Amino acid sequence: MDTYALQMKGIVKEFPGVRALDNVTFSVRRGEIHALCGENGAGKSTLMKILSGVYPHGTYDGEIIINGQKVEFKTIKESQDAGVGIIYQELALVEEMTVAENLFLGHDLMRRRVIDWNQIYAEAQKSLKHIGLNIDPQTKVGDLTVGKQQLIEIAKALTKKTDILILDEPTAALTESDVEVLMGLLNELRAKGVTCIYISHKLGEVMALADSVTILRDGRTISTDPIEELTEQKIVSKMVGRELTELFPYEPHPISSENIMEVKDYSVFDDKGKQLIKNASFMVRKGEILGISGLMGAGRSELFISLFGGLKGKRTGTVLIDGKETRINQPQDAIKEGLAYVSEDRKRYGLVLGMDITKNTTLAALNKVMKLKIIDDALEVKTAGELTSKMKLKAPNLEAKVGQLSGGNQQKVVLSKWLMTNPKVLILDEPTRGIDVGAKYEIYKIINELVSEGVGIVIISSELPEVLGMSDRVLVMSEGSITGEFLREEATQEKIMMCATGGKKHG
Repeated sequence: MDTYALQMKGIVKEFPGVRALDNVTFSVRRGEIHALCGENGAGKSTLMKILSGVYPHGTYDGEIIINGQKVEFKTIKESQDAGVGIIYQELALVEEMTVAENLFLGHDLMRRRVIDWNQIYAEAQKSLKHIGLNIDPQTKVGDLTVGKQQLIEIAKALTKKTDILILDEPTAALTESDVEVLMGLLNELRAKGVTCIYISHKLGEVMALADSVTILRDGRTISTDPIEELTEQKIVSKMVGRELTELFPYEPHPISSENIMEVKDYSVFDDKGKQLIKNASFMVRKGEILGISGLMGAGRSELFISLFGGLKGKRTGTVLIDGKETRINQPQDAIKEGLAYVSEDRKRYGLVLGMDITKNTTLAALNKVMKLKIIDDALEVKTAGELTSKMKLKAPNLEAKVGQLSGGNQQKVVLSKWLMTNPKVLILDEPTRGIDVGAKYEIYKIINELVSEGVGIVIISSELPEVLGMSDRVLVMSEGSITGEFLREEATQEKIMMCATGGKKHG
């Protein structure tokens, strides 16, 4: 029997004016976890859309062979019937339906004139047991955590007799404990002979899980190697086509003793009276990178969203900007005081995806491109062009819709928008989530440039290496309190985790 579960040979896919895939070859052995890596725009998603039938046979050149048989998928269902299942980063579940209903939605069991619910629930229980999930099949999906919803998606794919399971950035929104559960499940599936294609920017996960790694760059296959022959640095080098001597290009810089922002005994309550933040006190200095670490639910985002005026509810304590006490009740107040906040969910809160780059860039500071209360179109385009050029934005033109850009370029538009407000303090919440390693590197360089100009930068991140690699000083939060503070030279993963899990205050 053929040792390959999948072979894709000479795949060429073109869009108007763009060759997205150029003679790509991709081979996956049966029963292995095979990582597919590359920067955004490298062609990973396009290749998987061809495999899953989104782009039907005839719209591309090349051939697909599954278990030694040549296949030509004209529909998504034909791909599913051949044993291919794909789980996208945005989960395709109906939150108001039960787990059982989601598992068999569109399945033969749900298409019969009379549905045997006893059989549905029994089959659902088997599927859940198969992935080690002990929950009631009649639970509404909307009542589950994102981590459990991700496992439901895998169970759903396996109900369709999936032999080749594709996971696209499966851990982007998961907690560390959920990631461990998912990785354990994938190891079990591999042991049962399921072939997995794993797409992720998180190279630590790739190194821990994968048997082999294929790297795409600019629509071409660069290499396929066994994991034993690779390191994170080698993968990065192949992905970007150059050596990145440091994944986190921190540059030593002078830090002023001057506090731009000082927060004293700051507490936050939600609109139902629940205390979210407990007596937080800290400062942000001019030209400093302040890292904020902590586990999910520690209150990191809530603290800074509140300081930016974005949370309803009671607040107590004192906030000083440039030594002057201030009261921020809404984001407009924060912008006037020199604060800028880049949300962790850029698509939902940072951008208007249907608008072009120019409009998104000027959105937070329209007064700067207005004359006599009317937007000056020429000035708006000129200003947006200057800012996005500084960000090294890659886009066809400024009229391009932001929703068409890669994650890294979308983040650069968000940064451009907030830099237009001339912030004194720039708060970056998960600034590199869901973007590739090359774009991460460019954003870190932008951060270095901004602090050299005297901007105070706050980086809130779930990625400990990012916090340690880029910060001058680190604050650790746990259960709404600041439980640790470390200078760059003092901070270690062990010390931070001790404080993050409720250890005593350090620093």
